[in-house]
Amino acid sequence: MSERALSNKIAVVTGAGKGIGRAIAERLAADGADCFLLARSDAALAEVAGAIEGKGRAAGWAAIDLATLAGCEAAAKAALDRFGRIDILVNCAGATRAGAFPEQPDADWMAGFDLKFHGAVRLTRLFWPALKEARGTVVNIGGGAAYTPGPGFMVGGAVNAALAHFSKALATQGIKDDVNVNIVHPGMTVTDRMQKMIEQRAAASGTTVEEERARTLASSGMRRLGQADDVANVVAFLCDPAARHIQGVQIAVDGGATTGLH
Repeated sequence: MSERALSNKIAVVTGAGKGIGRAIAERLAADGADCFLLARSDAALAEVAGAIEGKGRAAGWAAIDLATLAGCEAAAKAALDRFGRIDILVNCAGATRAGAFPEQPDADWMAGFDLKFHGAVRLTRLFWPALKEARGTVVNIGGGAAYTPGPGFMVGGAVNAALAHFSKALATQGIKDDVNVNIVHPGMTVTDRMQKMIEQRAAASGTTVEEERARTLASSGMRRLGQADDVANVVAFLCDPAARHIQGVQIAVDGGATTGLH
C-alpha cells in the first residue's frame, strides 16, 4: 500500500466503537483518512475519535441505532453535515445472535437483519449520490458463515449470505456509477463479539464456554484465531486507489478456515 494513500479522503465506518469496526477506523486514519464513526455507544465512539485525532486526523461521531430507517437517515445527515462529502463507506455494524433452531425466537431473526443487512442497504442508498460524485468505495463486512451454514448460527449465516448477494449486485451498479464495492468475510476473530457468540453457542449446545471455544478452533483448522487488525488491513487495501480494479469480490479473512471454491 502506498504511503498515506487515503490522504484527504472521508470515511464513514459503522460498528466503529469496538472490535473490527474500531480497528478499521483507526487503520484508515493511519493511512490518512478523516473518519466519521457510527455505533450505539457515545462513550466508546468518543474514545475511538480521540485515538484518531491523536493520529492527526479529523473525526466525528454519532451514537445512533442503525437498525431503523430513521436512525440511518439521521446518521447520513450527521456525517454529511460534519464533513460535507464521503469517499469511503465501511458497513461493519452487526449483532446477529447464535442459537439453536427451532428454539431461537423470531426477534433474533428480525434484529439480525434489521441492523446488519437493512442498516447496510439503507446507509449505502443514502450515501450513494455522494459516493458516486466522489467515485468512492464501499466495503461491507460479512462473515465466514455466509459460506458455512450451521444449525447453531442460522441467523448470522443467512444475514451474511444476503449481504454478500447485495454486495455483488451493487458492484454491478457500481461499475455504471464508478463506485467500487467489495465484501470482506472475517472468520473467528478475537473480539468481545466473538466471546458473546461462543457463549451463545455453548448455551445452545449445552456445553461449557471453554469446551465450545476449543471445539471451534479445532474444527476450523486455523493456525490461530484472527485479530481485528487482520481484517482492517484488507479493508484498507480495498480502499486504496491501487486496488481500484478489484470490484465485486468476496475476500475471506479467516486463516484458511473456509474450504471449497467461492
